[in-house]
Amino acid sequence: MDYKETLLLPKTDFPMRGNLANNEPKRYKTWYDKDVYSKMKRLRSDADSFTLHDGPPYANGHIHIGHALNKILKDIIVKHNYFNGKSVRLTPGWDCHGLPIEQQVEKKLGGKKKKELLNTGEVRKLCREHAVKFVDIQRDEFKTMGIIADWEKPYLTMDYKFEANIYRTLCDVAKKGLLIERSKPVYWSWAERTALAEAEVEYEDKESHSIYVAFELNDEAKLRLSIEGDAALIIWTTTPWTLPANTGISLNPEEKYVRSADGYIVAQKLYESMRELEVVKGEVVQTFEASVFENLHAINPLNGRSSHIVLGEHVLMDSGTGCVHTAPGHGEDDYRIGLKYNLEVIMPVDETGCFDTTVAKEKLLPNAEEFVGKHIFKSNDAILELLDNKLLHVSKFTHSYPHCWRSHTPLIFRATKQWFISVDETPEGESKTLREIAVDEVAKTDFYPETGRKRLSSMVENRPDWCISRQRDWGVPIAFFRVKATGEVILDEKVLNFVAMIFEMQGSDAWYNMPTEQLLYPGSGYSADEVEKVTDILDVWFDSGSTWNAVLKSRNYDAGAYPTDLYLEGSDQHRGWFQSSLFLSAAVQHKAPYKGVLTHGFTVDAKGEKMSKSKGNVIAPEKVIKQYGSEILRLWVAMSDYQGDLKISDDILKQTSESYRKLRNTFRIMLANINDLETVMAYEDLNILDQWIVSKASKVFADVHANFEKYNYVQGMSLLNNFIVNDLSGIYIDVTKDRLYCDAKDDAHRRASQSAMAIITKALLGLMAPILTYTADEILESAPAVVRGDANDIFEFQYEAIDVAQVDFAETYMMSAREKFSEIVDGLKKEKTIKATLELIIQTSSSTIASLQSVEAEDWFVVSGISTNAVAKEAGRFEIDGDVFVVGFAEAEKCPRCWKYQALSQDLTCKRCEKVVGA
Repeated sequence: MDYKETLLLPKTDFPMRGNLANNEPKRYKTWYDKDVYSKMKRLRSDADSFTLHDGPPYANGHIHIGHALNKILKDIIVKHNYFNGKSVRLTPGWDCHGLPIEQQVEKKLGGKKKKELLNTGEVRKLCREHAVKFVDIQRDEFKTMGIIADWEKPYLTMDYKFEANIYRTLCDVAKKGLLIERSKPVYWSWAERTALAEAEVEYEDKESHSIYVAFELNDEAKLRLSIEGDAALIIWTTTPWTLPANTGISLNPEEKYVRSADGYIVAQKLYESMRELEVVKGEVVQTFEASVFENLHAINPLNGRSSHIVLGEHVLMDSGTGCVHTAPGHGEDDYRIGLKYNLEVIMPVDETGCFDTTVAKEKLLPNAEEFVGKHIFKSNDAILELLDNKLLHVSKFTHSYPHCWRSHTPLIFRATKQWFISVDETPEGESKTLREIAVDEVAKTDFYPETGRKRLSSMVENRPDWCISRQRDWGVPIAFFRVKATGEVILDEKVLNFVAMIFEMQGSDAWYNMPTEQLLYPGSGYSADEVEKVTDILDVWFDSGSTWNAVLKSRNYDAGAYPTDLYLEGSDQHRGWFQSSLFLSAAVQHKAPYKGVLTHGFTVDAKGEKMSKSKGNVIAPEKVIKQYGSEILRLWVAMSDYQGDLKISDDILKQTSESYRKLRNTFRIMLANINDLETVMAYEDLNILDQWIVSKASKVFADVHANFEKYNYVQGMSLLNNFIVNDLSGIYIDVTKDRLYCDAKDDAHRRASQSAMAIITKALLGLMAPILTYTADEILESAPAVVRGDANDIFEFQYEAIDVAQVDFAETYMMSAREKFSEIVDGLKKEKTIKATLELIIQTSSSTIASLQSVEAEDWFVVSGISTNAVAKEAGRFEIDGDVFVVGFAEAEKCPRCWKYQALSQDLTCKRCEKVVGA
């Protein structure tokens, strides 16, 4: 008789191999064709809500692995909430304005000069077309990862209504009294010809001069200080090109200053270091309090102009001379001290970083005409020559220096008339300043990881006013009218609303394409020729920073609630989107736009190095998806610690692929084992091993779920993998094979183990669905009704926790016994004494073993018998907590059906199998 025909072998149509790269696109297409996002909203219409507000990537270029990490993590979090019964919203968005897109258009046109031949309207049209193209490209690329979002109605910052709402946010900030226009030094990119905000600055190494220059005191100063002979303050600077604009020298009010015998004045604390450098050579002949120098004057050796001596706490004693060259047009500290002492702000540098005609008009340099049109960085050596014997020491050094984030060129501080949001003003209707509101809101926000709180709080506490104006073409204009006669800006509400209404219908391009007569509100009280348009555009961070208003509050999108539950971006957004959104929301609504902030690190290669084309270590999402499938990419995200930088390489993806294979095959064997189960038994009616694995799954899944709730996916996946590999696959699925294959179909013992597997499969499916949604959907198609329920697809499924009492099973004892037994088995197999553990029996008087049904004990060790009777031939022994276990060779014959050594003769089956076959 062929006993194989009598066995209930596992059976399922769920394939062992996923063939993900070929099959995912088909299933994803079905999802998008059926609009599962709308279905998800419909199925949870009355549930509690969860909103993740999507931070917009630039509509520029193809997506990279960092984009994939970001969007997959968002998708997992949104789906986790969905599969836990919540009504979810994820409206994807794109940043469509700004320098990156304008640069690409410049490249296509053949450079800046060719772009400048076009009018602003034509440039903006080309920028809009470029953005539209890459929104479509990136949307399709994101969809290949199985990300479910409102792809049919994303938000684009260049949409007409969106631009109108960005502009309305600006008007709201102005109404709160926080918008100011002033001439102030700001980071200036001479390569891009525009002001930059803090978030657009990157630090790179740069070689600079280090120079010490003597500024002789004028006669009046010497007289007041009772000085005869030479007396010069020595300034130290790394920017010789700023010396023509010097109008002051700052000293520390708390320090003493000394004059040397050779006629030089430095801070007392720095005198010895100046001696060592041989900047100063003479002994100290006079000591002064800093206060005696206040409001005296020295002479700029470059141009003979007066340099006002002032006192400032920004002067430090860690380097230099304690006498700080002060040019209010070229530095934040210089500007602030200049305001206090009414120092003249001289700005002889044009937008391209070259000296302009101011150097000649104001006679800031000898032979000034030679410097007009010359780049400041190329002028340093010539300026040093002009200093002659007043240049006491010169050297060069390399240091970290601010650079433009796009052109990677060194920045300068340049005083220009710009628009700022004043962070230390009090919004109308509030008692706290904008900064104080923002700091308080950071304290109320949840951070993942918690270290993000300190990082954002520190930036908020220390940031300067936000420069929101840019001198470019592609962005939302600061669409204000200025009265020509007075320079006053018209902030009349009706005038502003009229412009916003035009933007809503025709877009902000109207500011450039329509004449003033049509843009100016008819009842403004001004004629078109009395006013002029402000030509600056908004910082692109203002665009994305106002998405809470344009997306969540505008009602133009079904995007969820404000404040939103979560903002999620890379850790660089503490100085970017998180901060710009916080300040705009705090300015207008006096609260943060988010309840929680989650940050992830950056993607690096296996060595922890940044990815770059030149290194050849770039991992493109498209390549990963074609080679492995998007499920592997998604699992990599879930199994990586996103709080730091995330390593990715072919080897790491192979390891992830192996983890996926184990997980898939665990689901497959459980589906195959429960294929004929129609009713799940009650937990109380299960056998002890079944209760053990279900209660174990209950506890592990609860811990995993709690970690997922806190967005700690790496810890959750670690717990889950450990359970699946060691407990579920490593023990339970192995020890229940005999009963599942060899017991009678409806035997209670068999049905109990099937029920345990069904309970675990159903819960595990709900737990993994947010991460491996494609696989979960595929599993559901092959799952029996006891798992599937009424669900037609995974989006009709909901996670249900396993809620059972903990079982009284001596797990630690039993695990130890199994491990000790395995050590003996390994030795026997190595010596080729046995091929399978069923050739063995165990003798023990352990009360723990005696408390189990004999078949449960046998199956735990996968042996043919356990008893208190002595074995005929011993194979080994071990001890657990004083209990002796003797391993012996089975004496009965091998059953030809179940292979247990429990048959009376070789041609007969064991009693159990005889009963099953006979039935």
